[in-house]
Amino acid sequence: MLPAVALADFLASLDEISASARQSFNAAPDADSVEAARIEWLGAKGGRLRTVQKMLGQVDKADKPAAGKRFNEVKAEVEAALASAQQRVAADRSAPDQTVAIDPTVPGQPLTIGHLHPITQTIEHMKEILGRLGFTSVEGPEIEDVWHNFEALNIPLSHPARDPLDNFYLSTAEKTGPQQTGSSSDGSPLLLRSQTSTVQIRVMENRPPPVRIISLGRVYRPDTADATHYPMFHQIEGLLIDRQVTMADLKSVLRLFCESYFGGDVHIRFRPSFFPFTEPSVEVDMNWQEGWMEMGGAGMVDPNVLRAVGYDPEEVTGFAFGLGVERICMRQHGITDIRALYENDVQFLHQF
Repeated sequence: MLPAVALADFLASLDEISASARQSFNAAPDADSVEAARIEWLGAKGGRLRTVQKMLGQVDKADKPAAGKRFNEVKAEVEAALASAQQRVAADRSAPDQTVAIDPTVPGQPLTIGHLHPITQTIEHMKEILGRLGFTSVEGPEIEDVWHNFEALNIPLSHPARDPLDNFYLSTAEKTGPQQTGSSSDGSPLLLRSQTSTVQIRVMENRPPPVRIISLGRVYRPDTADATHYPMFHQIEGLLIDRQVTMADLKSVLRLFCESYFGGDVHIRFRPSFFPFTEPSVEVDMNWQEGWMEMGGAGMVDPNVLRAVGYDPEEVTGFAFGLGVERICMRQHGITDIRALYENDVQFLHQF
C-alpha cells in the first residue's frame, strides 16, 4: 500500500510544476524546443504533470476535491503556456529574416506605367505648335443647337448637311414642362455637334476682334465605321479675325504648322472647294514622304458668318481651317485603320 500524501505537499508540487513549466515554454527559442518542453511537462508517458496526477490517489479522501480542482487549474495553465509558445515560434518563422543583407545594386522589378493615347498625344502636340503661332485653345459644348451648328455658319435649311440622317439629333418625343426633351429654350432641336466650328461662333459672339483661337474636341456624324470613317472623331479648327487678313496668311500658318509637326521640307497646296461658312473655300493638301495627304478644309470666313456674330465684314476679315486629328495621327504613325485607335487593344496602344 502506497503512503498517504498530505494535501499541502500535493499543492506545493503543483505550484512548482506550474511555475517551472511556464518558464520552460517562455524560454523555448524554436519549435523543437517547444515540442521538447511539451513532452517533458505534458507527455502521456513520463510527463511530470502526469506523474503528479498519479499522486492524487494518495491524497486523503476528504481533501481530494480541493486537490483535483487545483490539479485542473495547473493543467490549464501549462496548456495555455504551450499554446502561447507555439504561436510565438510560428510567428517568428513567418517573419522575414532581418539578418539577410539587402543588395541595393540588384535591379528591381520594372513597373509598367501608362501613357497618353496616341490621339491625345497628337492633340497636345498640335496645341503646343499652334500656341507658339499665337493661337489660344478654347472649348465648347458637345451638345449644340441648330443656330450654332448650322445657321450662324451660313448653312441654310435646305443644305444636305442638316439632313437628320447625317446628324445625331436628340429625341423630341417626350415633353418636360414648356419645352421638349432634346430642344433648346426656344424649342429648336438639339444635336451632337457635327463640327468644332460651333465653338468659333460662341467665341465671336462674346469677344470683339481681333480673335486668334483654336478649338479641339470630339464631333459626331452617323458614318458607318470602316477603315477611314468612325461615328465619333476629333477635329481641330483654327480661326483668325483681324484687319486685312488674307489667304496668304492662311497658307503661311498652315505651312508653318506642318513644318513644325512633321519636320523637313513640307509643301502645302490649295484646291478650290466649297463650304457654306468660308468664301473662297479650299481643300488643303500636304506633300510629305513623297505623297500628297488631304488635311482638311479652309478658307476666308464668309461675310454672312461675320454678320451673324455682330462683326462688320467691311472692317475685319479672317480665315478658318479645320483638320482631322485622327487623319494626321494615322499618317504620322502609319496606321491604316481608324478603328484600331478605339479598340482599346493594350498591345497596340503600347507602341506609342
